[in-house]
Amino acid sequence: MRASYLVHADGERDGMDYTPESSRRARGVPVWAAIRGLGRSGVADLVDRCCALARRFADRLGEHEEVEVLNEVVLNQVLVRLRGDDAGTLELVRRVQADGTCWLGGTSWRGRPAVRISVSNWSTDESDVDAAVGVILRCAELAG
Repeated sequence: MRASYLVHADGERDGMDYTPESSRRARGVPVWAAIRGLGRSGVADLVDRCCALARRFADRLGEHEEVEVLNEVVLNQVLVRLRGDDAGTLELVRRVQADGTCWLGGTSWRGRPAVRISVSNWSTDESDVDAAVGVILRCAELAG
């Protein structure tokens, strides 16, 4: 799973390369299980909820002047960065990952560092988003 927009560990073992989700043989199992367990309308509700929660992330983070939302949130992905601060944006990713409340990844947007937030877990709810936003903003203050 390599792409120019994904940030990977430098010189370290990258956990992404050693998970069952990255196995080509096993990738279809979670999709099959979700469709089988939730049905068509349940999967649609799950997708709609993840997209709404991504918009919640963008709305809450976008209220703060030091955070810039980079994309129009139409799916479950949100890209943000600290305004005009490449090093601070990279530090923000490191601090949030070290905190452990939520996981987000680093990425590159138009040649500049950014933070990639992906809402994809069936159990994520508004309180999880609000808690994650709190951590991101606290870490942003320390990073910037």
